[in-house]
Amino acid sequence: MDSYDFVIIGAGAAGEAAAFKARQLGASAAIVERDLVGGSCAYWACIPSKSLLHSAAVHVAGGDYPWPKVSARRDYMINRAPDQGLPDHSGRIGSLRRSGVLVVRGEARIAGPGVVDVDGRAPTGRRTLHAKHLVIATGSSSRVPRREGLAEIDPWTNRQATSARELPASLLVLGGGPTGIELAQVYARYGVPTTIVEHNRRLNARDHPRNSAALEAGLRRDGVSVRTGVRAVKARPHGAPDGAHAVELDDGSEATGHAVLLAIGRDARVAGIGLETLGFDLSDRDALPHDGRLRIADGTWLIGDPAGPELHTHVSHYQGEMAVRMALGEDIVPDYRAILRATYTDPESASVGMSLENAQGAGLDAFEVVADLATSAKGYAVEADGHVTIVVDRARGELVGVAIAGPGASEAIHEAVLAIRARIPVGLLAETIHAFPTTARVMGGLFVKAVREMRHG
Repeated sequence: MDSYDFVIIGAGAAGEAAAFKARQLGASAAIVERDLVGGSCAYWACIPSKSLLHSAAVHVAGGDYPWPKVSARRDYMINRAPDQGLPDHSGRIGSLRRSGVLVVRGEARIAGPGVVDVDGRAPTGRRTLHAKHLVIATGSSSRVPRREGLAEIDPWTNRQATSARELPASLLVLGGGPTGIELAQVYARYGVPTTIVEHNRRLNARDHPRNSAALEAGLRRDGVSVRTGVRAVKARPHGAPDGAHAVELDDGSEATGHAVLLAIGRDARVAGIGLETLGFDLSDRDALPHDGRLRIADGTWLIGDPAGPELHTHVSHYQGEMAVRMALGEDIVPDYRAILRATYTDPESASVGMSLENAQGAGLDAFEVVADLATSAKGYAVEADGHVTIVVDRARGELVGVAIAGPGASEAIHEAVLAIRARIPVGLLAETIHAFPTTARVMGGLFVKAVREMRHG
């Protein structure tokens, strides 16, 4: 009988983290994957998009980075040979196997509590795995809305957009979240006429409003047409005079693109894996918890994108390790107070914790302190716009939120992540030495101002 302490369905960021942590703690583990071991982040999302953003930044600054060179570098980053369509994931399989994890290729289906049937691929064939702890890490896929004519367009998802070897004549991006924003900037910087359509009133609507404004300004600077507060209602394949696809919007206007990228969100991949055998009715959209609690039934754990509360690779890593530690008896629970968000465009944006509005809505006696990054030493030195905003709970004297747009935002934010997670007093942060001139130094100046505000009102 194939019995393991952990059987993990899905070998993306969350599943890999769980498998490696299990072996590190002396537990046996098997992992089942139907697609590429490594998941979307490694091949179609985080890694290729950041490679493309880097190359586009060099290109727009006048560096020697034509698109063929960009495409080759991206292929190197995702381990895809020039004559191949799919990356080579054998290295990741080898790493798991060397750690002692059984890697099974094929479709997994839960047959009951702790039992997983795998319609395995040759040479392993069909097999049944028995688990003391079953871990579901099936990830998510790009949401495809039901709109007339959209299927006939054969739209891109992040998978096509991050792996394209040829530039489209024009690009229409439906969705103004991090994926849409980052890829719009890449293609615009390579001269592709690019339009973003976002149904919310601002881009990256879950981020701080000042971050949204900075991101929109950066995209417009690079020539992106930004349409907010409208949504797609119908598509007409090749309906534009130049042969581009036309997408009708709910305000009566239309937007066009020779390629149409869907970036309106992601849906959890939980259908068809047998969750009904564990008593879950997936016709109920709330059947599975989305608050990141991880344990969803005796001996059953849900991690990564399907688990919530937010979809980030760093959260998936965290949950994969947390689930294993909890399953093995550690007295711990996930803490999501300091989930950071980052968008890696130019300018970068990052945030953690609550906005002033959210903090006051939660009943906190909160106040906000803001710095214009453009007029700081850092801003003058590198000719950058942006802001740093901190939100402080006056009663506790603690940081509860930070938002940054500007150079190094995704790195500087980590001081705030630690401060919120560890409840570090703002007074101690104000006394901390920050390198000059940096974005972190600008944030340090705000800590000093916050202490004054708490003392003098």
